[in-house]
Amino acid sequence: MTRRPRLLTTATAGVTAALLLAGCGGGGDSKSNDKIAGADTGASASPSVSASASEAAGRPKLDMPSDLSYAFDWPQTGNADKDVVLADSEQSVKAVDLAIVHQNALDKAYIYYYEGEAAAGTQKFIQNYVDHKASITGAYRFYSPDVSVSKDGTASLSYCEDQGKAFVKYLKTNEIRKTKVTAKSYVSYHTSLKQNTKGVWVIEKIISQVGSAECQP
Repeated sequence: MTRRPRLLTTATAGVTAALLLAGCGGGGDSKSNDKIAGADTGASASPSVSASASEAAGRPKLDMPSDLSYAFDWPQTGNADKDVVLADSEQSVKAVDLAIVHQNALDKAYIYYYEGEAAAGTQKFIQNYVDHKASITGAYRFYSPDVSVSKDGTASLSYCEDQGKAFVKYLKTNEIRKTKVTAKSYVSYHTSLKQNTKGVWVIEKIISQVGSAECQP
């Protein structure tokens, strides 16, 4: 599925193409403490699922490392179903990042939020990092969400991502690969989801566009 600085110069077709994206940033330092204004490393101001509902559904607890921060500019819609889609989608993003940090392409947290085509593509994406002994660091911002929910238990979510302050970190040397901010730092996503028997919105398909004009500042 996803949205992290790429390790390879080319990407395969389909879902995996969304996974190997260009990470961008400024400067040439080997260390980064960059943050995006309003970003957080744990709790989020975006819509959240109640503690009781989360516990009942068995949603995994995500303990993110301190060198990753997130800004989800996803305000509450006032519609309960849409707000849960946004909340679960936020957790799905972080769960993939945590799998990269854990260097585990079968990490249970992300598998909780992905099925089918999206799960298969995400596994390959994470394994690419594991094979290169690489992780991620920096700050991510997500914005301009457009969510719709159907009566048949399916939903769609489109949104933008700013990768300008997110980077690849190589674990053997602790080197952070910084790159300049370009049009490719801005990515649009279109996801298809379904609500499972636990009431959790899981991702089935993802389409992305690197350098999307609609996401440019």
